[in-house]
Amino acid sequence: MLNTEARQQLRSLLPPGMLATKQWLIARGLNPHFVDNAVRSKTLQPLAAGVFTLFSENMSWEGVVASLQRMAPSPLHVGGLSALEIVGLAQYLSRSEKRRVHLYSVDPLPRWLSRLPLKVQFEAHRTKALWPDAVMSDPSYVKQEQWREGLPPVLFSGPEKAILEVLVDVPRAISFEHADELMQGLYNLSPRKVDTLLLACVSVKVKRLFLWLAERHNHAWMKKLDTDKYDLGSGKRVIATEGRLDKTWLITVPRNM
Repeated sequence: MLNTEARQQLRSLLPPGMLATKQWLIARGLNPHFVDNAVRSKTLQPLAAGVFTLFSENMSWEGVVASLQRMAPSPLHVGGLSALEIVGLAQYLSRSEKRRVHLYSVDPLPRWLSRLPLKVQFEAHRTKALWPDAVMSDPSYVKQEQWREGLPPVLFSGPEKAILEVLVDVPRAISFEHADELMQGLYNLSPRKVDTLLLACVSVKVKRLFLWLAERHNHAWMKKLDTDKYDLGSGKRVIATEGRLDKTWLITVPRNM
């Protein structure tokens, strides 16, 4: 038999739709023997080694991410293409049977994430090459998706932050054409947020590419940026191999663009 008080505590810590590791549950005050008994009695259902959900609740990717965010020791959120998709700013979606969810974090994601029985592929992105950890901790650049009433929301990058996260992967995983289409729809960005993020960004490539794309589309917010303030490094940057050199931002871009 499971202790009634401990059962109530377990239900409080692990509402339906959320998951937790054994380590996290014990750190919140549950006795290790109680957790083991809850597994044996099938009150806790294993999703991966040391990872559980309450009873037989079907997990969604939102529940996984919300659970990760409350357990992670450092900031973690949905970003890049996935964040733009949430607010309807992604131009086209993958036709793959598995949904891809892009997660951006200071630290590596847990290995068990890839072992969950979900038709979801979580794509891990480290943020240290893009900006300081303080940017990840700043709520000004993050929005909330209330995926289920009464449960913690999913945190995701606002569009100003998400597009910079996308540009890290141009042209390796994101084509110039796709990035260009995304920028075309970003006519309503906050120039204040863009300015602060560009000042904080440590990737010269991302900053130059962002400014080149913004200039192409002549967005009104672009006129409010003082581009001389940003550290854009020196010398040329080859982004598009065998491309042409843009003489303003000193990056190579596709000749057909």
